[in-house]
Amino acid sequence: MKPCFYVLMFLCCANVTAQAVNDSVVSDERYLEDQFYIGITYNFLVAQPESVSQRNLSYGLQAGFIKDIPFNHSRTTALGIGLGYGVYSYYSNLLASETADGVVYSVIGDGFKRNKVETHMLEIPLEVRWRNSTPSEYKFWRVYAGVKFGYVFGGRSKLVPNDTPKVSFYNNDIRDFHYGITLNFGYNTFNLHAYYALNGLFNDGVVLGDESLNSKPLRIGLIFYIL
Repeated sequence: MKPCFYVLMFLCCANVTAQAVNDSVVSDERYLEDQFYIGITYNFLVAQPESVSQRNLSYGLQAGFIKDIPFNHSRTTALGIGLGYGVYSYYSNLLASETADGVVYSVIGDGFKRNKVETHMLEIPLEVRWRNSTPSEYKFWRVYAGVKFGYVFGGRSKLVPNDTPKVSFYNNDIRDFHYGITLNFGYNTFNLHAYYALNGLFNDGVVLGDESLNSKPLRIGLIFYIL
């Protein structure tokens, strides 16, 4: 949880600094909102086989830049398109084993400390944005809904047993391209974030025994915006 703690400390400092700067700036009718973002999430995998269960704290971190393109003169509605980075971990009892014939999946018992799938992603968020901000008001309500596209440039499976060395490898069964729907809403600094994937974490045809692994990521957490 240390990464999450450092993120929260950074956001609190950044918010105080941004507020101090904003208070000294003359109002600008051509202002833009929420161009940088950073967030933390708790990650779920839905539509998993019944024998698979999540373990430990499956967390995610995301950050990036969004170009804000207002639709109207008051700048309360806008389109946002951005570029960002996300790292997401999914801890469970689903063991991925690298063999000469490819990756084989099985369910393991309690003889391990941690077992996870981790993805490092280049992300492109696309949002329709509504907020009730003004050039001089920096505390306001926002509702941002849209889609997010992601490309996995580093997908790993990692097992940390109790008594033997860890096993980690790049897992080519993890899908390269991901997309899903997003919803961000809240007031001022703290905003809720939700992402639901519309395609699976693994490639089509990946199986656990005779069951397909159609697991889809669901991520829920907090997102913070910086001008």
